[in-house]
Amino acid sequence: MRRLLFLASAMIFFDVAFFAAIAPLLPGYVDDLGLSKAQAGILSASYAAGTLFAALPAGFVASRVGPRRTVISGLLLLGVSSLAFGLVDQIVPLDTARFTQGIAGALIWSGAMSWLIASAPEEKRGSVVGTALGTAVAGALLGPALGAAAATVGTGPVFGSVMIVALALAYAASRLPEVGAPERQSLHEVKATLLSRPVRDGAIFVAVPSVMFGAIEVLVPLRIDALGGGHGVIAGGFIAGAALEAVLAPLAGRYSDRVGRRNPYVVGLSICAGAVLAVALAQTLGTVLGALIVASLGAGLCFAPALTLISDLAESSSLHQGYAAGLSNMAWASGQVVGGVGGGVVASLTGNTLPSIAIAALLLLTVVYAFRTMEPETAPVPRPVEG
Repeated sequence: MRRLLFLASAMIFFDVAFFAAIAPLLPGYVDDLGLSKAQAGILSASYAAGTLFAALPAGFVASRVGPRRTVISGLLLLGVSSLAFGLVDQIVPLDTARFTQGIAGALIWSGAMSWLIASAPEEKRGSVVGTALGTAVAGALLGPALGAAAATVGTGPVFGSVMIVALALAYAASRLPEVGAPERQSLHEVKATLLSRPVRDGAIFVAVPSVMFGAIEVLVPLRIDALGGGHGVIAGGFIAGAALEAVLAPLAGRYSDRVGRRNPYVVGLSICAGAVLAVALAQTLGTVLGALIVASLGAGLCFAPALTLISDLAESSSLHQGYAAGLSNMAWASGQVVGGVGGGVVASLTGNTLPSIAIAALLLLTVVYAFRTMEPETAPVPRPVEG
């Protein structure tokens, strides 16, 4: 289990690092290619759009061919698409390459998470998910640094190196044994479970904080740039926030194993709401950076319980964990797309204040809904799988 956790965490770390590398590069692309805020938002969100497009198909692949083949396919696709991203310098090819990276990310996440959850004891599921999520967030620590390096030395060498790392991880994955036999659930059963109210609620609880971060990843770098901060300041802000989130995510996962998913989730989401309002009101560079770090604190508390809740619901519904991972991916990606594209479009028309206030209101409404629908004290207890 330790070898699998290490490898799965490494794959997720690698994927997230190159997802997060876009933040320091955005102002340069805006200046060099003459992009509007809306176009910058599309470029930032293209990765998440690819993940959204492939999320449930990736879950299907993981359930039919197994998680090992799924992650290997995702790693190879990520290597090729990242090399392409590093070599092109026009907006449509950049969007396309980043969209393909997102498809690869969906395969990696669905395979890695279903592999982990199928191997983990039920009573430690939150801890395992939190550890993997914390490692993923740690990837966001490296991402802005990679982006800043690419802005300095060129995107070709930095993104071209992905192929080497992808091949090494794919080889390591091929050396680990598969966990269990692929399952053959009917698509009708899968559809009925995914459309059930508890599972829909679980997806909402992942999607809403993702909307916030989709917007922040566009609005904050451009706001820092407007206030005189360069690539290093943008990278430093996102690195500091990701470091805090990486520490908190495993702790929140373990805590939710003991007391249930609701408490850490609603506290984290409430903190995020305050941080987004601070972004709307910020007039200085220090205030913007402080709001970014506070938002990361809230995310560190709420994401692990929300993701684990979806795994709990999948287990209680006899749904293959590959589909649960795919649903988590879809929820995260849809939030990122709505936040990134919607936030960029609205900000280009009205400024940063209106989208920030709207997202804060959405977060607070979700806090109220979570209080009404989540189990207050204990995590959902899965029923045994029959047959």
